[in-house]
Amino acid sequence: MKIDITLLAENELIDLNRRIVERLRFLSQTRAHHKMLEFKVGDRVSFKTDEGPALFGVLTKYNKKTVTVITDNGEHWNISPGLLTLAKEAKASENKPSNVIQMPKR
Repeated sequence: MKIDITLLAENELIDLNRRIVERLRFLSQTRAHHKMLEFKVGDRVSFKTDEGPALFGVLTKYNKKTVTVITDNGEHWNISPGLLTLAKEAKASENKPSNVIQMPKR
């Protein structure tokens, strides 16, 4: 279906613009929601920032458009789910010293 916008009056163009913006917002929210479903609260995730290396943390909450991640150093970040990746458990143990003491076997 093609629309010849040169035939539309100003009020019709304004209405068309409003509908297009609403539709684009809906599609964006739907994509974000589907991406959110790839993660669950408690997942260990990582994301990159403009300031430096990747940060690691735990997903703690779903928001309307973002998820809340608490990083290993205690910072709270609201991140678009499209920027997250599941963190490898090996990296988690490399970055964080273990507080488990292994007892010798008898």
